[in-house]
Amino acid sequence: MDSRTRTIYMTIVLIGAVSMMGDIVYEGGRGLVPDYLRFLGASALAVGTVSGLGDFIGYALRLVSGYVTDERRTYWEFMFLGYGLIVAIPMLSLTNIWTLAATLVILERVGKAIRSPARDTIVSIVSRGVGVGKAFGLHELLDQIGAVIGPLLVSALMYYTMNSYSVTFGTLFIPYFALLAILFFMYANVRGKVAEGMPKRGGGTLRFSKGFYFYILAVGVNVLGLVHVSLILYKASAMLDPVNGQWLIPLLFMLVQLVDAPTALISGIMFDKHGLKILFLPFALSTIPTLFVYQDGGLLSLVLASIFFGAILGMQESIYRAAVSNFVSTESRGTAYGLFNTIYGLGFLASGALFGLFLDYSITFSIVFTYSLILQTVAIALLIKCIRSQN
Repeated sequence: MDSRTRTIYMTIVLIGAVSMMGDIVYEGGRGLVPDYLRFLGASALAVGTVSGLGDFIGYALRLVSGYVTDERRTYWEFMFLGYGLIVAIPMLSLTNIWTLAATLVILERVGKAIRSPARDTIVSIVSRGVGVGKAFGLHELLDQIGAVIGPLLVSALMYYTMNSYSVTFGTLFIPYFALLAILFFMYANVRGKVAEGMPKRGGGTLRFSKGFYFYILAVGVNVLGLVHVSLILYKASAMLDPVNGQWLIPLLFMLVQLVDAPTALISGIMFDKHGLKILFLPFALSTIPTLFVYQDGGLLSLVLASIFFGAILGMQESIYRAAVSNFVSTESRGTAYGLFNTIYGLGFLASGALFGLFLDYSITFSIVFTYSLILQTVAIALLIKCIRSQN
């Protein structure tokens, strides 16, 4: 392995290590947030909307942060600011009003919006020569190690503190400070090496191909027809609350992340071999979580919903992102990721509210499943048009 390749992998691993510590904090916290909001008095509609709104703001704001990243090359400034805002999750230990807690949840998503285009641009550019799908898959694998540890830690804390939300969230300050330490180390050791591969300022263009627009529209429709993970956890909360089993809820979220990690790496490698055609798989699978959430199959159904959602999420966070590089030059990639994530987040906002309403009003399974099936059919049709436009 030559020095350039070692630098590429070192950069990806360090970014993954920062993301891993971040995920211990915010994915651990997010595994408990739906139950915590419900504990504070929020409805399924409120939980779904807050989660969807957080995702939407977190993704839509990337259109601005991505553009600024391209124009100003603010990679490191946005990395520090974005990862710094993860502090909102440990600060949930200081709240007892669901609207204030919801504000902190959304603030953390704003931080994700600020850091993600810069991080994704760095990964996509430095990965030239090793495969962009593999690079995003490796980053996601490291990222998901933290996403598994976080919910497991939160579950253990809830169990041993007899469901103390304040102690559980407050303990997450420890991995948060570890995150900052690793980020400063990465900045000191790879900043100059990363800068060598970056395009010059002001050389980009905002013209995107027709295929790119078909692609982001297909992704938006796909997400619109996918039940939000927060509602899987909300239903589990309603089921486990009477038996004081809230500590089990983060384990469902851990299961999502546990499936996500290997799926991301495997699908990233498959993307490098097969290209956009591999996207048909997560689109087709996206009806299955709905199948298990909106039937009364007990806790086992929610376990199965979590497994399938985790597989879909792993592909979304690796090959959905990697596919953007097929359409866009490096000079405008931050803007392209911002636009992609805006549509992606809009789908999550709508799906969180709609599927939350479906739960609150006990809409029949056949109606909910038919809705999801129609949306995924439309998404697949748009993906076909996207692929044909590339030929």
